[in-house]
Formats: sequence, C-alpha cells, structure tokens
Amino acid sequence: MLKAVLLLTAWTFVPALELRASIPFGFFSMRDTLAWPAVVAICTVANIVLGWLVFVVMGPLFTLLRRWPWFERRGWPVLERTRHRLHPYVEKYGEMGVAIFIGIPLPGSGVYTGAFGSYLLGLDRRKFAVANVLGVLIAAAAVTALCLLIQHGVLGEESWLAKLFLKLREGQGALAD
Repeated sequence: MLKAVLLLTAWTFVPALELRASIPFGFFSMRDTLAWPAVVAICTVANIVLGWLVFVVMGPLFTLLRRWPWFERRGWPVLERTRHRLHPYVEKYGEMGVAIFIGIPLPGSGVYTGAFGSYLLGLDRRKFAVANVLGVLIAAAAVTALCLLIQHGVLGEESWLAKLFLKLREGQGALAD
C-alpha cells in the first residue's frame, strides 16, 4: 500500500500531469490496492502540498536565477507569458480567478502554473493558499466525476475517454501488487 501511495504522489508531482492524470491512473490501475476515495484523497492532498511548495520556493529561486543573463533572455519571458495568461482571471474574479484557473482540468492550468502566475502577480501567501485549495478541490471533483462516469458505464466502453483510461489499467497490472 505504501508503494501505491508513493506512486500516486510521484504522478501528482509531475508537471502537466498533476492530479488530472494521477486520479485516473490510481482509479483504474490500483483498484485492488486502494479504494477510489483513498486515491482521490491522496492525489488531492499531494496536489495541495505541491502548489504550496512551488509558491514558497518561487522567491528564493527567482532571486537566484535572475542573476544569470540567460534566464533573463530565455526563462523570464516564459514566466511572463504565464503571468499574462493568469492576469485576466485575477482581474475579473480576484483570488477566485486563481482557483478557477487551477481547477480547470485542462493542459496548461494547474498548481504549477497557478503558483508561478500568483507569485508573479504578487498574490500574498494566504490568498494563494485559499485559491490553491479551492482550485485543487474543483479539479479533483471534476476528474473524479469523469472517472466515476466511465466506471459506471455512463460514457460507454467504446468512448475515447474510457479507452484511454481503461488502457492504463491493462498495462499496469503489476502495479497493484
């Protein structure tokens, strides 16, 4: 069981995957090891902790990186694009905009991008912490609902979503040990 918890946490910490991939992975490939509520809880807590860690590390990391000219030319523009993507949400909805941005279970959103953007926009720690928790809960609810719909056949076994998630289970039989 410890192996399953560590594996789910590792999947959640992968940028661009986060709990959007770790919940379906655990849900469909670790059925014999963990019940789905445990999978959701583990992935949700890991994603909340991840968001907080990324946000806290931003200050010291940017201070160090901005000393190097290559980062100013290559890295900083990428972060500026992240800030510009998040800015409309924050302008329109405040910190709830960050929560919505984090909670949208699509590529390019999530706690990594939300933490980067929040730091760059100067959001204080308390506001980010609330937005992070709410956003992760929104994403976890959406992904869990989708997994439950697939499991109970509402989307049908022939749908592309079912094929994608159930294919993970077929190739991951050894992980349930």
